[in-house]
Amino acid sequence: MTHHVHLLAHPTMWRACRKSGSPPAGAMSSTVPYGRSGTLWEGRHRATVIDSEPYLLTCMRYVEENPVRAGMVVNPDAYRWSSYPANALGRLGFDEDWRLAHPLYEALGPDADSRRQAYRRLFRAAMKDTDLKAIRDSLHKGWALGDDRFREEIALLSGRRAAPLRKGRPRKKKG
Repeated sequence: MTHHVHLLAHPTMWRACRKSGSPPAGAMSSTVPYGRSGTLWEGRHRATVIDSEPYLLTCMRYVEENPVRAGMVVNPDAYRWSSYPANALGRLGFDEDWRLAHPLYEALGPDADSRRQAYRRLFRAAMKDTDLKAIRDSLHKGWALGDDRFREEIALLSGRRAAPLRKGRPRKKKG
């Protein structure tokens, strides 16, 4: 995007994150034609953990359709920095040597062509407003994106709240 970056990464993909601060990232920062300055990662960032099984492909769509929703392009494959051409069309973009497909993407079909066709089918219908809201709320408020069980697990692992508080006054304790 012109003023922010969306990165969907698996925790084991530390090389990708490390590489994002490398000279190619600096070159990308200086060649992006949006009059921006500074490093690629300067400023505030937001992150959330997602439950891959139900949300990974939805989050991939969210990221790849963002330039379309912003009115920057008509189709996700028209945006220069998008991963859509690789995922849906098999066209690799800049510096793709570190990019690996997630097993859930791989499970879309037995071979590359069938996976790409299945992936393109995901984009035929508009994203549900509830999915957009869930992703945005999770990102902006620091919540885990998943069901109650997943959020409880993340809260225990992280030692911090991973879901919104219940609405209304807290219940009185008995006794």
